[in-house]
Amino acid sequence: MNFNKAEFERAYGLAEQLPPSEKIEIVFAGRSNVGKSSLINKLFNRKNLARVSSVPGKTATVNFYSCENVHLVDLPGYGFAKAAKGEKIRFSQLVGGYLGDTERNIGLVIQLVDMRHAPSKEDVQMINYLIDEELPFVIAFTKADKLNKTEREKRLSAYPSEIPCFEDITWVTTSSENGEGVDTLREFIESVAEEDEPVEE
Repeated sequence: MNFNKAEFERAYGLAEQLPPSEKIEIVFAGRSNVGKSSLINKLFNRKNLARVSSVPGKTATVNFYSCENVHLVDLPGYGFAKAAKGEKIRFSQLVGGYLGDTERNIGLVIQLVDMRHAPSKEDVQMINYLIDEELPFVIAFTKADKLNKTEREKRLSAYPSEIPCFEDITWVTTSSENGEGVDTLREFIESVAEEDEPVEE
């Protein structure tokens, strides 16, 4: 899979605008300011494929990117406290409308969690939702470069008591700064993409 071929396709602001699945979908989810856009750009060797902002809650739409036989889907960040009530409702309906659509061909959800802090209440709710709905997912712990060895070990030792079913979850520590974990995530994506490739007769 050529990760350099990823291109922005379209953004959708309402659940009823979402298109039907035409390709297998790799979904990026996480709280506001967790580093989704930066990690997407690192994965696909692009500086501005996904717009990076220091302002939380900047991604207010479901953004579709195309890369060969895969759609990459960037969900709006959740947990932005300053968002207006109407926007929070729209976000909830938009994300719920996407993930709750049983017709969607979701191959993998990459659930981002900021490694510098304990998972938020919304992080745990999302992980529980993915488990309950039996959606395939991995956790990408972001901003790992911001922690020293002791801090990192402390966070990793705390996760089993903070994250439901942690022992059974596949996870990887990542950094969009130094590229840690990027090759592993690419392997996960390629594995899903290969499973969905048509068999030549």
